[in-house]
Amino acid sequence: MLRTMSATLRPVPATVLPNGTVKLLEDIRLPFPAMAVVTLLIEDEAPAAPETALLSQEALKDWNRDEEETAWAHLQEAL
Repeated sequence: MLRTMSATLRPVPATVLPNGTVKLLEDIRLPFPAMAVVTLLIEDEAPAAPETALLSQEALKDWNRDEEETAWAHLQEAL
């Protein structure tokens, strides 16, 4: 007779350290031992800056000028 296995999947956020240690990001309590499957979400080696931040870099340079400070000085007076 073929035995079927029923499973309930419950995602639990975790971080996997470079040495392979799995750190759960929330406490869980189970009434019995359970099997787990770890799915790795591999990103680039270094986290990339959001695209919007990269696109705005050039505009930010324009804000850091004396002319801009003078133009917007009246707003600082209200504070």
